[in-house]
Amino acid sequence: AEPSRDLEAAKQAYASGDAEASKAAHDSKGAKEAHQPAGGHLKSAVFGGLDGIITTFAVVAGATGGDIDYRGILILGFSSIFADALSMGVGDALSSMAEAEYIKKERAREMWETENYKEGEIKEMVELYTQKGMDEEDAKTVINIMAKNNDFFVDVMMVEELGLMPPDDDDNPWKDGFVTFCSFVFFGTFPLLGYVVFTGLTKDATILFWIAVGLTSVTLFVLGVLKSKFSARPWWYGGSEVFIMGAFVAAVAYFIGWLMAVIVGGNGHGC
Repeated sequence: AEPSRDLEAAKQAYASGDAEASKAAHDSKGAKEAHQPAGGHLKSAVFGGLDGIITTFAVVAGATGGDIDYRGILILGFSSIFADALSMGVGDALSSMAEAEYIKKERAREMWETENYKEGEIKEMVELYTQKGMDEEDAKTVINIMAKNNDFFVDVMMVEELGLMPPDDDDNPWKDGFVTFCSFVFFGTFPLLGYVVFTGLTKDATILFWIAVGLTSVTLFVLGVLKSKFSARPWWYGGSEVFIMGAFVAAVAYFIGWLMAVIVGGNGHGC
């Protein structure tokens, strides 16, 4: 059964510091926590998007600093997007699979030890809880109650003893990888939109670059706000943090592009 509380109301109560509203959210009868099927993929979407837009804008800035025209920027930009997106998507899936396999292996070991010498596992958990400040008798009571259910007890040990969260049976790493790929491609195209849309109106490299800067800046800030949902920081801090980080990466890429153009004998004019 799902916990009988209104999760969204509880979040709003915490954000506003309203203790009475928090009590009302927890005491509400029949309210269920909403579990959105796509919710688990939001993190992959946000961080895939961040990597996509920062990586592509770095390519645009470096190419502009190196005095490459808009055709070269589009070729470099789009080829970089799809190559990096595929690499990130596959890497995300494979790393998640490796992590899940490791956790399952450790869980199987803990289950085997529990089935063969539960007293030893109980003793370890009692020691762990007393080290955290719990009274020994209280710790024994709590652990002995939990140990009545092996699956529950082992899951608790995985978190408390090993710091590992057992994966859900329906977790699919390839879905996360696909979300990362799509997000990388989608957000990675924003720095190139100016070159795609406005080249019919102007071929001026400076104008096109600053259009890309504007589009990228707004998108970076929005992604930073979304990223702040995974932390305790306010939305404006998250947006500003990602914007500054993206600006720094772009400045470095621009300088390297300009420097390489000078070294190899190009103009290195940039914007």
